[in-house]
Amino acid sequence: MTETTAVGPEPHGSPAPDRQPLSRRLVIAAAIEHVDSDGVASLTMRGLGKRLGVEAMSLYRYVNGREDLLEGVVDGLMDQLDADPGDRLQPEDGWQAYLQWVAHEVRAMALAHPAAFPLVATRHPAAPWLRPPLRSLRLVEQFLDALVRRGFSDEQAAQAYRSFTTFLLGHLLQETATHRRADSVLDEPLDEGDASVPNRDGDTTTADFPTLRRLRPLLSQDHDTEEFERALEGLLDRMDRTVSQ
Repeated sequence: MTETTAVGPEPHGSPAPDRQPLSRRLVIAAAIEHVDSDGVASLTMRGLGKRLGVEAMSLYRYVNGREDLLEGVVDGLMDQLDADPGDRLQPEDGWQAYLQWVAHEVRAMALAHPAAFPLVATRHPAAPWLRPPLRSLRLVEQFLDALVRRGFSDEQAAQAYRSFTTFLLGHLLQETATHRRADSVLDEPLDEGDASVPNRDGDTTTADFPTLRRLRPLLSQDHDTEEFERALEGLLDRMDRTVSQ
């Protein structure tokens, strides 16, 4: 029995591309690519099989269905994160430098996959007491151990985990939502069927909202990076006061 292979679309007259044996890792990677380009809602076993050049039934050897596929997407995103900086930071560099490093690692992952990042917040974590976006046992172990090695008590490390994850999740969900809206183009109005009250958002103007109209250029400016840095600094300052007590 030969192993199922994934092939891409083959243009007429071109040589066959190299064939890659299907694996769970390859299927999950393709699912992440699909979500990045087309969104979570469009991810189906049939569509993913088409992307990989195989029948949908071939995928069930590696994933148990769409729910397992979504779990795999989250696991794949978590695999891109590492809360252990290794030789890049040492305990003597201080916990502030460590949290800065982790925050930017998580933000880079979220901005690389803005359509997939909400899954990190909504899928069930490995344990009920874990919090997104640091939601895997491996990541939380690395995070807590790093803080304890930098002088935190167990209670302080647990509180830091709660505060830090709350900050990251709130900011990055907002920021990735902004990116998704900026990247999406609504070609035609939504079909609302027989709804008695049609959607008239397309007819809405700011003519009756003078303050909003005046401030729209300011509201439209992108200050995400600046706001992230400022909020992160504020969080670290508050944590410093707590840890120093």
